[in-house]
Amino acid sequence: MRIRRAKRERLLADGKQAYPVTVGRSHSPVEVNEGWQQLETGEETQDVVTVAGRVMFVRNTGKLAFAALREGVGTELQVMLSLAEVGEESLAHWKADVDPGDHVAVTGRVIRSRRGELSVMATARTMASKALRPLPVLHKELSEEARVRQRYADLVVRRGGRDMVRLRAGIVRAIRETLHARSFIEIETPVLQLVHGGAAARPFDTHMNAFDQKMSLRIALELPLKKAVVGGVDKVYEMGRLFRNEGVDSTHSPEFTSLEAYEARGDQFTMAELIKELHSAAAEVAGTQIVSTAAGEVDLGGEWRWLSFYDGLSRAVGENVDVFTSVQRLREIADAKGVQIDPARDAGKAAMELVAELVEPTCVQPTFICDYPAIAQPLARPHRDRPGQIEARDLFIGGVERGTAFSELIDPVIQREVLEDQSRRAAAGDDEAMALDEDFLRAPESGAPPMGGLGPGIDRLIMLFTSVGIRETILFPHLKPEA
Repeated sequence: MRIRRAKRERLLADGKQAYPVTVGRSHSPVEVNEGWQQLETGEETQDVVTVAGRVMFVRNTGKLAFAALREGVGTELQVMLSLAEVGEESLAHWKADVDPGDHVAVTGRVIRSRRGELSVMATARTMASKALRPLPVLHKELSEEARVRQRYADLVVRRGGRDMVRLRAGIVRAIRETLHARSFIEIETPVLQLVHGGAAARPFDTHMNAFDQKMSLRIALELPLKKAVVGGVDKVYEMGRLFRNEGVDSTHSPEFTSLEAYEARGDQFTMAELIKELHSAAAEVAGTQIVSTAAGEVDLGGEWRWLSFYDGLSRAVGENVDVFTSVQRLREIADAKGVQIDPARDAGKAAMELVAELVEPTCVQPTFICDYPAIAQPLARPHRDRPGQIEARDLFIGGVERGTAFSELIDPVIQREVLEDQSRRAAAGDDEAMALDEDFLRAPESGAPPMGGLGPGIDRLIMLFTSVGIRETILFPHLKPEA
């Protein structure tokens, strides 16, 4: 870095700009590669172009200098400087001034080198931005920590990082196009909320000075979207950031992107079909229905099975377990299976912990675990056939939860009872319980249509097609501060 700073000072002392406002170009490297690909080895043209980009590689010989330029995250193009073309002084300045990582603009003729490389034979060049920090070594793999902490460097040197950006953008676009084709309307809802709700999660708290009011960052998109459906926006969705002040691991991040969609007169079954369609759209972008996960290979084009919560648990423990099984018996089963259960858990929560340990990891092929105990989702409709259970399902692929969906609770009397129970749990110390939201409760009291909703995580969807952890699917994840 000291050497590069000295080069910067020398450029300025010579009256040259190290960081001009802009530099012109006539063609991108991609356009040159496409427009002159027909040139034969050794063939030269009189076609003059100006290209600009980052220097990815330099090689200097006696009478020639070579560099590979990349514009953005696209194709690289070779540029050449010849003693015969630019003269001794200009060639010497290039060799002395230009390093990998610099941005330059080069003007010259398009040729095909003797080694068959499409090139620009430079007659003039301009420094566009002098890089003071060297690039990572191109032939040495960056650690995951380095990749996510210095994402800008990762994107420069690793094609996989750039491909991830393109894949994520393509999948997000395909999801939006699929929803728009089904007449869903995208809206935006507040990130700052007076009362956190829509999920069982611990929020981040903040303070609004203008109102002298404690606020929370949203943990879900659900409640405002449901208000929109009550208001007559029958098909509505939002894709946005959520914030949960919880653990961080390979599948969880405190800040992540979620999709939530709600459809009047829908239910958990119509939303299951929608989430299958969204996965198909993502698979088309990724170019495959077959994905590899840590739990095994998955065929997204195969059967998507339904597994009732207590049926799956009964098979896993070898005895009949249902919504009426006592918490004491569930703890005994947990002890026998070596599963740790929080002693403060009630029967519903204890059953959920058993399912998380014994059933979910076995759901390698796409599986909807359904018919959860009522405590699992306070905003889901009571089951039409199974007392004490709700019409909610979670999608598992590769043993990892990929998104939830409900037949939504619209009875305002039951909704109030459920949220009052949640409020009591919160007052008793359950930091994941929802608070009582009077503003939301007014909405179903105004008359909510039957509706279904879904909530897949976008980051986990990207993980499914890339086989990497959540930190690498989020372009700039939250990390512990450097020492």
